Amino acid sequence: MIGWMLRAAGLARSSRPTRAERTRTRLSFANERVWSLLAGYDAAKSDGVNQTHWTNADGLSAQSANSPDVRQRLRERARYEAGNNTICSGIVDTLANDTIGTGPMLRVNSGSRKTDRSIERAWRDWANDVGLADKLRRMRRSKAVDGEVYGLLFTNPLLDDVTLDIRLIEGDQVSTPDLPVGDPLAIDGIRFDEAGNPVEYHVLKHHPGDDRGLGDPVEYDRVPASLVIHYSHAARPGEVRGVPEITPALSLFAILRRYTLAAVTNAETAANIAGTLESDVTEGDPDELEPLDAVELEPNTFLTMPQGWKAKGFRGEQPATGFKEFRREIINEIARCLNMPLNIALASSEGYNYSSGRLDHGVYYHSIEIERALIERVILHRIFRAWLSEAMLVPGLIEGEIRSMREIAHDWRWPAFPSGDPEKDAKAAVMLRDAGLLSLDRYHTTRHGADWEREAEQMAAEAELMRELGLEDKRPSLSVTQDQQDNTDQQTETEGATA
Repeated sequence: MIGWMLRAAGLARSSRPTRAERTRTRLSFANERVWSLLAGYDAAKSDGVNQTHWTNADGLSAQSANSPDVRQRLRERARYEAGNNTICSGIVDTLANDTIGTGPMLRVNSGSRKTDRSIERAWRDWANDVGLADKLRRMRRSKAVDGEVYGLLFTNPLLDDVTLDIRLIEGDQVSTPDLPVGDPLAIDGIRFDEAGNPVEYHVLKHHPGDDRGLGDPVEYDRVPASLVIHYSHAARPGEVRGVPEITPALSLFAILRRYTLAAVTNAETAANIAGTLESDVTEGDPDELEPLDAVELEPNTFLTMPQGWKAKGFRGEQPATGFKEFRREIINEIARCLNMPLNIALASSEGYNYSSGRLDHGVYYHSIEIERALIERVILHRIFRAWLSEAMLVPGLIEGEIRSMREIAHDWRWPAFPSGDPEKDAKAAVMLRDAGLLSLDRYHTTRHGADWEREAEQMAAEAELMRELGLEDKRPSLSVTQDQQDNTDQQTETEGATA
């Protein structure tokens, strides 16, 4: 009754929609669907072009994408390019040399200058004995070509005092042949704890590519994580085993070699053909010649052609006009994945001006600074702690008393980047120093990769020796002269009187 009264008064609607209402509803849903498609991402559509372009795209996890077979194939191809392609070899060598240089210098600050100097001196001697700088360069190169490298800490009885040493092994040798399926705490070559920390590494007794028949290729040692340094290229969260840094450029290296070889082959073919015989006879038949028949030519002679034929020199058009430009663009794209500018990758600044060259180098040097910070955290700090724990047990090696390793604050001084204009850099340093914005420590570290205290001691020793020999020291003094002080006082009095 109440429902009938409401419908009669026009205050209630029938529960069944009318045809017009259903039509409007369908049109509304259709419009919403159209707008949802228009508001999406073009790259997410699966039309013909996109489907073809991203055929190999997948949703694999970092570990599944970097399976042992994939990593092995990438390593083999990257090593092939680094061993057979001069551009690839030069790029990765330059990257390693620029990053490591002659090796980092240890700077210690324990509060005792005598203790600091003894630690630094002992470390420097040990680093030279084990060839630390050379091993760091090889590790940096391996990270670019192999994607990862491992350093095993071991005892070398041939070393004096501290017998710690580092043995480098390739990623091929870290593997678990009997890896259990479905174990969440293990991947190929590494086992973790519940917190995700490496517990042990599985190191094959022999390199799987060694064909000398040294033993069972599936036997491996379980090495504690405390004795293993793992330096790898990890780009994705959850990625543990690394792939080569030059992976995006591998196909470009192949294109570069094929294009160069094709251009050289065409040029050689053109150079080997002296000319051709052509006929343009319109009346009668020319003398018969065998197609593609080779004719020997005597030098310094007049030649007669068969009736109806004439000789035409063969013009070689290789390399093509854009050969050089194409190579530069390919190399530029290759070097981009390493943040390396083109003029460093080419080892040539042809066509560059000074400003553009320095601007390009800034991005490259910044990426090297980031890589050096990673090397300090992953490699150097680990090695230094292991070295110091052993050095503290060698009588007389370290002067002073060290109660705990935590007392030894330390950092690393890397070789400075080369200066494009030393005169301008020196003038800028003087201006910053005079303005009180540049310390000696910052100047010597960034400009020369040196220790300012050692530099100051050396300068003082040189000045003292020159005085003893009666020589004049023409270097400007860093202290304020009396004339400069008088000028400053006068300026201060003038400003005070003006105020």
